[in-house]
Amino acid sequence: MRSDCAALDRGEPGATDLAIFVATSGHSGMDRIIANLLLELAGQGLRIDLLRIDRHGPYVSALPTGVREIRLGAAHVDTSLPALIRYLRRVRPRALLTDKYRVNRVALWAIRLARSETRIVVRIGTTVSHDLVQRGGLDPWLERAWIRWLYPKANAVIVPSRGAADDLATLARLPRKRVTVVPNPVLKPELAIWAAEETHHRWFQDACAPVILAAGELAPRKDFATLVRAFARVRRCREVRLVILGEGRKRNPLIQLAAELGVAESVDLPGFMPNPYPYMARAAVFALTSTLEGFGIVLVEALSLGTPVVATDCPSGPAEILQDGRYGDLVPIGDDAALAVALERALDAPAPCEQLKRAAQPYTVAASAAAYARVLGLAVCGAAKRFEG
Repeated sequence: MRSDCAALDRGEPGATDLAIFVATSGHSGMDRIIANLLLELAGQGLRIDLLRIDRHGPYVSALPTGVREIRLGAAHVDTSLPALIRYLRRVRPRALLTDKYRVNRVALWAIRLARSETRIVVRIGTTVSHDLVQRGGLDPWLERAWIRWLYPKANAVIVPSRGAADDLATLARLPRKRVTVVPNPVLKPELAIWAAEETHHRWFQDACAPVILAAGELAPRKDFATLVRAFARVRRCREVRLVILGEGRKRNPLIQLAAELGVAESVDLPGFMPNPYPYMARAAVFALTSTLEGFGIVLVEALSLGTPVVATDCPSGPAEILQDGRYGDLVPIGDDAALAVALERALDAPAPCEQLKRAAQPYTVAASAAAYARVLGLAVCGAAKRFEG
């Protein structure tokens, strides 16, 4: 069901339980988080509005029953403030969930200007201080100032890992108990079914050489260049291939780097895959090489399929998911030599499949959605065990 801010017909004000306001690229981890939350929370009977900015995700192909899409009529987050104020005054949802810096900032302003009693919960999916240090100019200083002024006014703040929580509490000058850790909603019962589909990629159908897999936006933060360099080291002494799923501005530089290292014929970048799970299930090793994460969704997905993983020990999330290396090697950021050693170790002596699957079990969609509902102050059926930050 689609609507706009001028024609909202749910019924009496307050009839909407939850409004979700995010603006994504359309193929990010946040898109999957929102899609999973929508399906689970709507299935528990909550009435949900998904607020949209023009030409931004999340793109949900089929909205669940009880969810309607509201187009705010703005082309940018910063210009959505008037429409969001009107929405809050007219609809008066019981709770509002937002994510990322600009959206959180606009939403917190809107709540104040609308004089709304809606409970607002803001989320940050990354380790903020490490993210801001990578920016230039006045932006890091301004963002810190906004966070320190506005975030204490939120009813709750959510992050996906303990490391991210500790970091945000320090930066925002919030009591640590005001920042709640809620694991991302990752694992769905259908994941195994999706993983059983065909990949239609010749390297996964040809058993003569193992495939190392990575997935994510082809952006500097994912540091796939270090993975290509590490792969070139491994390729010198064994037959192996590398596939990186995703799109982004680093695509051509990565292709050029593979050519310079003499491994272009063994590296493939097939683009973004709506269903990456057949690739994950058939990969010999899954690699995460980020310089920064708030969590690491793809690690959980790979583990749930019994695929060995290696990851950089970046802030924050991989070390928590892998329990400090118990379920996969952790290597220093940007160290292609150490990564090559870890990849070879995983290829030679992979961890038992069932052990890896057990490591992913805390991250089910049902458990995470129940935890989100509690923080949002919304009662749902079948609440799972509470997650503590």
